[in-house]
Amino acid sequence: MPLILGCIADDLTGASDLANTLVKQGMPTIQTVGLPADGLLAADNDDAAVVVSLKSRTIAPEDAIAQSLAALAALRAAGARQILFKYCSTFDSTDRGNIGPVGEALLEALGADFTIACPAFPVNGRTIYKGRLFVGDVPLSESPMRHHPLTPMTDSDLVAVLGRQSQGKVGLVPFQTVNAGADAIRARFAELRGQGVRQAVVDAITDDNLLAIGKACRDLPLIGGGSGIALGLPDNFRAAGLLPAQAADTKLPPGRGHAAVLAGSCSQATRDQVAWMAERRPALRIDPLRAATDDKNTAREAVAWAKERLSDGPVLIYATATPDEVRQAQDKLGATAAGEAVERTLATIAADLVEAGVRRLVVAGGETSGAVIRMLGIKRLRIGPEIDPGVPWTYSLDRPALHLALKSGNFGGRDFFLKAFDKLSEIGGPS
Repeated sequence: MPLILGCIADDLTGASDLANTLVKQGMPTIQTVGLPADGLLAADNDDAAVVVSLKSRTIAPEDAIAQSLAALAALRAAGARQILFKYCSTFDSTDRGNIGPVGEALLEALGADFTIACPAFPVNGRTIYKGRLFVGDVPLSESPMRHHPLTPMTDSDLVAVLGRQSQGKVGLVPFQTVNAGADAIRARFAELRGQGVRQAVVDAITDDNLLAIGKACRDLPLIGGGSGIALGLPDNFRAAGLLPAQAADTKLPPGRGHAAVLAGSCSQATRDQVAWMAERRPALRIDPLRAATDDKNTAREAVAWAKERLSDGPVLIYATATPDEVRQAQDKLGATAAGEAVERTLATIAADLVEAGVRRLVVAGGETSGAVIRMLGIKRLRIGPEIDPGVPWTYSLDRPALHLALKSGNFGGRDFFLKAFDKLSEIGGPS
């Protein structure tokens, strides 16, 4: 099957979220970790979509642009007919970017004049109305995202946020237009184009809205948004005779080996998940201040602790903290250094746990997941069954062969960690 859809994601867990959405809609998908090596995409000709996962969300805008353009070149060389730029459903970014600058750079490289920005993901409570992003029942600026250590979101007006990041004009496709269906949406696209708008925020509060938006985007070379925007894309390719009607296979090899959870995210959802599991299974907290000054011994002691308990079932090792604790660590170490210390320590722990026989690994947090995958040297992931909305099990196509659940900090129910292993046990192996 030829490659149809090429996707560029600005972090690892968001890429898995997108790949999960595409597979659920019947589109065979593979995820690469970092820029794909020469010839890698051409070799994976059984997949209609490829999601390239970068670590570009919080780096300098010029570096994010360079990485995204390199991913675009690889995807176009492999034959991708349409490009999707995927970012977080809470629009994680700053007034410098990187969503606006990357979107404009991709537009220019594609020779296109217009794209959309739609991070809505209703099943996880992310909706857009009058250009304003809501998390559950509250505006983004009143949600826990206002405390994010790297990209605090203090403005819910996405038209304003994207406008501050972009050089070109930003417009809006309002809910009344979206609710009228794909033809009305396309007509609004034409109207905005005539006004010189380059990027348009699109309202969406239901999955039906996203399906209509996807249909309206049939002819756009570039689409921007969260994973929800991919709901309507596979049907476009089916209508064009480019994608078979049958669903994609989400089967993975049986899950076997020791099990562990590593949590680096400090989101409210992950804090709840850590508390829930810590009441039921052995749990060890990593001190980020100690990790910054003595990461090797911190990791060594954590692995020794885990080895004594792995034979009895899943263990939890976490650096998850409250907003006040995060601020204290940042005040002492600096925001970047504090985060990197935790990522480095948890990645080292992950590598040592795999050496000790862990083959089922759940990782919470986009930055943490990226650090773990890089430490393990994994380059490609097959997408498997969904655990909770937006989070699938994956299976590494490189050595070591592992089952991995890479969770965005904000996703999943309170019982997510142990639920993940129950889900994997359904396809064989011990739980």
